Amino acid sequence: MEPDEASLNAAVPEDHRSGFVAIFGRPNAGKSTLLNRLLGQKIAIVTPKPQTTRRRLLGIKTSDDCQMMFIDTPGYHRASGLLNRRMVDNALRALPDADVVLWMIDSEIGPDELEEEIARRLPSGRDVVIALNKVDAVRKDTLLPMIDSMAKLAPDAEVIPISALDGEGVSQLLAAIVDKLPEGPRFYSGDTLTDESERALVAEFIREKVMLQTRQEIPYSIAVTVDTFEEKPERNLSVIKATIHVERDSQKGILIGRGGKKLKAIGASARRDIERLTGTRVFLELFVRVQREWTKRQKTLTEFGV
Repeated sequence: MEPDEASLNAAVPEDHRSGFVAIFGRPNAGKSTLLNRLLGQKIAIVTPKPQTTRRRLLGIKTSDDCQMMFIDTPGYHRASGLLNRRMVDNALRALPDADVVLWMIDSEIGPDELEEEIARRLPSGRDVVIALNKVDAVRKDTLLPMIDSMAKLAPDAEVIPISALDGEGVSQLLAAIVDKLPEGPRFYSGDTLTDESERALVAEFIREKVMLQTRQEIPYSIAVTVDTFEEKPERNLSVIKATIHVERDSQKGILIGRGGKKLKAIGASARRDIERLTGTRVFLELFVRVQREWTKRQKTLTEFGV
């Protein structure tokens, strides 16, 4: 049974703050990496490939005096194709309802035409905090010109250099966000990290391993569904069967690999993350199914949660 609002807020101070923070920016700006660092646990998948995040993901960070609901969004890009347009729409829909927009900038790229377009997309009347990310990878003397450029794009925004990878500047970023949130109650218990189901997270962990272990078009042509998720508490075991959906027969062959080796490697890597998530031993069985042109069909995209 979910706790009611009265029990959730029985011990919170009167000036407790809470609100939604939309993490927004270009692909590979570090949005999912930052979310995982903020929560201290992996719930968002991360790969070097663009368009890894396909839909909004809620991450919840709770302290004694604040509860922040972070919305990780797909990377904003000039989309072509139905799948990519749906992803950008998912990102944009997170903005109007957010109390704060956390705009992630890749300092290895810096402000460019895409960032100018993003600036025009920011909703008016919303507080914006800019996280200038990946400062661990650039010369420090390049940061001040970037900060000046960002100040011109968003004059009212606070710009904070960070490294989501090693944690530099993240505490200052959190303090800036908390300062802009309204006073309000808790909406989730203090130990809740996300409203995603374990099945949904498992599907994403599997998709991450496929993306990391395949090349070319395959990472962008796959979706994962969890067919069964059976918990066996007496054996400390979770038995999971999942299907990787691809668009062509050739992709199926690549995913399975010679003698099934590729699929086994994907399963073994995914199983380690799933065991950390569930706290149990995991038996994971993977299947591959050809679902022709699924990325071009509205109905199938909806079924796959995009």
